[in-house]
Amino acid sequence: MTLTNAASPHSFGESHYLTLPDGRKLHYMTNGTGEPTVVFESGLGFSRSTWGLVQPLIAKHARAVVYDRAGTGRSDDDASPRTLKRIVDDLLLLLDELGPGPFILVGHSWGGPIVRAAAAADPSRIRGIVLVDPSDENFEHYFTPGTAKQFAMSRWLYPPLARLGLYRMFGGKFGKGQPPDVYKDHLAEDFTPRAARTVVAEMNTFLNDMAELRNRSPELGELEVSLISGTKVSRQDRKIRLGVIQAHKKTVASLKRARWVEAAKSAHLVIFTEPDIIVGEIMGMLSVNREAEFRTAQGR
Repeated sequence: MTLTNAASPHSFGESHYLTLPDGRKLHYMTNGTGEPTVVFESGLGFSRSTWGLVQPLIAKHARAVVYDRAGTGRSDDDASPRTLKRIVDDLLLLLDELGPGPFILVGHSWGGPIVRAAAAADPSRIRGIVLVDPSDENFEHYFTPGTAKQFAMSRWLYPPLARLGLYRMFGGKFGKGQPPDVYKDHLAEDFTPRAARTVVAEMNTFLNDMAELRNRSPELGELEVSLISGTKVSRQDRKIRLGVIQAHKKTVASLKRARWVEAAKSAHLVIFTEPDIIVGEIMGMLSVNREAEFRTAQGR
């Protein structure tokens, strides 16, 4: 008699759903055990499925959580404008669901401002944050007329590109090195017409949100912050990339307990090109001595 093996577990662990006060459901996946809990936030318009080279490794040492923002992956759409505040409010409810903490928040690209704002909302339960080539309000390029025109054009282009399959053809190639189950979900969920609509929804408020951050940055106090910059400069994006690096260094200088980390072989997509650097920064925050310091500071 041939025995059939049970289905292999997903690289991200088990799926769960959180029902929000307005009835929407947020999908999240948990893997591993132990404190702090590490929560990952993806870039603009993307689901959980960009963290396949990082989350499974962290799950060997702590509870690691990936989730889908509204309109991405398996989470419900949101009829309200996808402002930074709206997104952060959802994340804070997810953290409530996950327990009292402590948490390490990790954000790539647009996920960087999201985790900064979430950490500032309740720093008492945050162990630290890791920012992976984050969107940064100190990047002056965001506030030029040319960028506003570029965003307007992109919002117009994304939906037809997705319908034609060109969005997937171009964007899907970058995540190929991820575990097969993660990459399969990435292709199936992150480049659809629905995903394109979510990109547009998040782009609609992005520049306004960045302007607000420039006027009032999240107060992180004594929280430990690691900011990783991709420093690989190409001829095509030299000016942009150098401007991003300068903005990142300015942000680090403005924080009390922040360090700048170089990803020399990467541009923006450090999550795919040098995930080991991200893992290393998270592991540093997971160290026993630092966790003991956190508990002492919180009176636990």
